[in-house]
Amino acid sequence: MYIVLDGTRLTCAQVFQVASAGARVEVGTTDRARAAWRAAASLTGPVYGQTTGVGANKDQVVEGAGLDLLRSHAGGAGPLVSADRARATVLVRLNQILAGGSGVHPDVAHALADALNDGFVPPIRTYGAIGTGDLTALSTLALCLMGELPWRRSPPDASGSTSLAVENGEEGTAGPRFSVGSRGALPFISSGAATLADAALACHRLARLLDAAVAVVARSFTAVNASTEPLAPVVHAGRPHPGQATVAARLLRRLATLPQAAERERLQDPYGYRAFPQVHGAAMDALGHAVRTVEIDVNAMMENPLIAEGRAWHNGNFHSAPVALALDALRAAVAQTAGLGVARLATLMEPAYTGLEPFLADRPGRSGALILEYIARDAFAELHLLAAPVTTGSAALSRGVEDHAGFATQAARRALDVVEPLEIALACELVAAVRAGRMRGIDMGLPLDPRVTDRPLDEDLDEARALLTTLAD
Repeated sequence: MYIVLDGTRLTCAQVFQVASAGARVEVGTTDRARAAWRAAASLTGPVYGQTTGVGANKDQVVEGAGLDLLRSHAGGAGPLVSADRARATVLVRLNQILAGGSGVHPDVAHALADALNDGFVPPIRTYGAIGTGDLTALSTLALCLMGELPWRRSPPDASGSTSLAVENGEEGTAGPRFSVGSRGALPFISSGAATLADAALACHRLARLLDAAVAVVARSFTAVNASTEPLAPVVHAGRPHPGQATVAARLLRRLATLPQAAERERLQDPYGYRAFPQVHGAAMDALGHAVRTVEIDVNAMMENPLIAEGRAWHNGNFHSAPVALALDALRAAVAQTAGLGVARLATLMEPAYTGLEPFLADRPGRSGALILEYIARDAFAELHLLAAPVTTGSAALSRGVEDHAGFATQAARRALDVVEPLEIALACELVAAVRAGRMRGIDMGLPLDPRVTDRPLDEDLDEARALLTTLAD
């Protein structure tokens, strides 16, 4: 599978496909990048980062120091990011260069595409950015292109493997080479590509999980014979948030594929069932906003200075406030809907709702699936911590010249971290719902272990987590 890049239409799903699923890339038109490069080459007078220093050194005339800029800004701290995250960073920066506005030589796009297609990724470390520019990550990438740092080898395939091997970077190795040049150094690294890469991967993975959650909840509905009255279209026409109507309709479709339980006696169910469209719908709406925001920026000209209309425009397009705000909202929404899932799990342990032994045990006094509540609560506690907003803070850097640096990098990193505990919480609910259904004689249509005796449930949870991606619409 090839994805053609032109700087205008890269999506979060495509970032995932290239970074984690083995898709290859092809460079489309470089016209916008070439026009910006020609304009940058013809500029006279002071241009930030090209004829001057950067940050607090913006008023210092510095000619030919671009390569030193890369060397001084490369590095970072902590462990290397995984191969898929590094690959996504290369992809986003490549696409942004094609959007025009950077002034970087357009042929660098082909070198970056070669790196992606041939399985080379830069050794990017975890810590080194705060959201207004991924300077350490992109300087590291630039030095790999120049042969001053070793690439790491991670051939793209459909497995999502993140195994890495070092290439020594000496003359004659297969890693791509391209010199961005002294005046191209700041334009190459003037981007939040690594932050946007994490954000795009997080949005795609969370989209799949939030879709799968509807299939999980359908099984919980069936297991406790929950009322479908709260899912009626007339209910959601009365409060027309798009997400809740969509979720209710999807859940009704899912329920139609499962066996129907006996007649019910409860007038109303707990919030975990009755308010699921409203709460999960809000998460879907937050996800939609986050995806739109991230996709604007992966196709945007965010450089400072921006090369357009034949001149350099010094500006603040690099500021990450929109992405940070969208990801803060998304993480909070995910934690909220996960909390509703933990509440449903509690009802699955309760005889008043299932008609079975407490904790779905096979006989009185046994623990059955009790431990699932503890595991899910642990995962939910982690989600609760990850939902804390980052946009209430900022940092002042470079002698106070950069006086409102946002924390979008941390927002994106936390959004990625949300994936695992959300998977675990959903897996706990799925194991319990399938078990309850089976004990009531209802076939939930999933190949989970049928045993209900007291035993370790870790393998059941691993199997349920693996099933989640297959349950997404």
